[in-house]
Amino acid sequence: MSQQANIAATQRLGEAVNSGNLDVLHEVFAPNVIDRDPGSDQLPGPEGFIQFFTGFRAAFPDLSIGVEQMVADDDNIAIAYTITGTHQGDFLGIPATGRPIKARGVQIARFEHGQIVERWGSSDQLGILQQLGVNPIAAT
Repeated sequence: MSQQANIAATQRLGEAVNSGNLDVLHEVFAPNVIDRDPGSDQLPGPEGFIQFFTGFRAAFPDLSIGVEQMVADDDNIAIAYTITGTHQGDFLGIPATGRPIKARGVQIARFEHGQIVERWGSSDQLGILQQLGVNPIAAT
């Protein structure tokens, strides 16, 4: 597939997460996708991403992901993104605080046939916890 098809898949991923229409992730991720940075208790394959984002959207129903920078070659796309949302449900055992969050992250995805087959990512989970009023260092 072309670089443009991979960019379109990346855009569909963002639109799916932002809208909550997570069934689209079956089209974006290959059935045997490898997540190099899975969430805790995340299932394998597209179902794992659906599970993860369902939980994240339950905690932050107004979750929004915005791509700040994208770099692409024929097989890989790297994005730097910002997530925003309002904490309205349980997140990592933390009950809703009503507080807004804003955090940055990076994802690198490798594509085959217009689907993500391997993904690496990192987001500022510590920053999110601090914005929710949790001091994870003091809790240890």
